[in-house]
Amino acid sequence: MSAFADQEGGDHYKTMPIQPMEYGMANGLDPLQFSILKYVTRFRKKNGLGDLLKAQHCLEMLIEWELKCPSTPSKTKSV
Repeated sequence: MSAFADQEGGDHYKTMPIQPMEYGMANGLDPLQFSILKYVTRFRKKNGLGDLLKAQHCLEMLIEWELKCPSTPSKTKSV
C-alpha cells in the first residue's frame, strides 16, 4: 500500500484525486507555497475559516519573503 493512500488524523485528503502533498512535491513547491495549498484545499472538510486564516498568514509571509529575497528569475513585481 502506498503511504499516499493512508492518512493519519482524519480523512479530509483521502477523497481527493490528487493530495496536496503529491501536487506540492511534483511541482517543487516551497514550504509556504505548500502550506497555502494545503490549508485552502482542506478548509471545507477540516477547520473552516481557521484554515483560510492560516493560508492567509502563510501568503502574507510568502509576500514578505519575496519582497526581501525574490527567489524567481522574474523577480517580484511591484503592485
